Amino acid sequence: MAADMVDTTESGSPTVVLMDEERLRRTLARIAHEIAEQAEGKELAFVGIHRRGVELAERLADLFAEFYGHRPTTGSIDITFYRDDIDTRPPTLAYEQPVVRSSRLPFDVNNRLIVLVDDVLQTGRTIRAAIEALFDYGRPAVVRLAVLVDRGHRELPIRPDFVGKNVPTARSEKVIVHLTETDQVDEVVLEKP
Repeated sequence: MAADMVDTTESGSPTVVLMDEERLRRTLARIAHEIAEQAEGKELAFVGIHRRGVELAERLADLFAEFYGHRPTTGSIDITFYRDDIDTRPPTLAYEQPVVRSSRLPFDVNNRLIVLVDDVLQTGRTIRAAIEALFDYGRPAVVRLAVLVDRGHRELPIRPDFVGKNVPTARSEKVIVHLTETDQVDEVVLEKP
């Protein structure tokens, strides 16, 4: 499926649709199957990283139940207090202030296979913070990383185990994930400057 150029931003920035609703569902289904291959015989839990990683983790658990007859446990983790970039951002650039959300891990993380789920992987700093937050709850047997989009530009030695789509980007571009739970539409777009 070829990506289509559309102009949907208020600023008039051109965007490229990387995934529509159907492509996003197929991608998550593939990731669920890949996770199942590695999780065989292990106690599995999906932990979404706030914001859209939480919805993606729930969807992966639903697909897992659909395909394999049992739904893994799910949880969510907030990394706000574990971030290392709050005081290092250039003051001349406008950044959204982080919103503190609650972490919800209604299970014992010890000795489980935990799959951290996030929407877009870039520098790796969010994942580092999520791992640090997760280990405050216990010691998982294994931690794996599933991301919908890997856009490159790593600053830390972090690599995802399960990737929906690799999208080489320029630093000035943005990959934006929209999900029906938060945005009333399922799509992934690349916004060019």
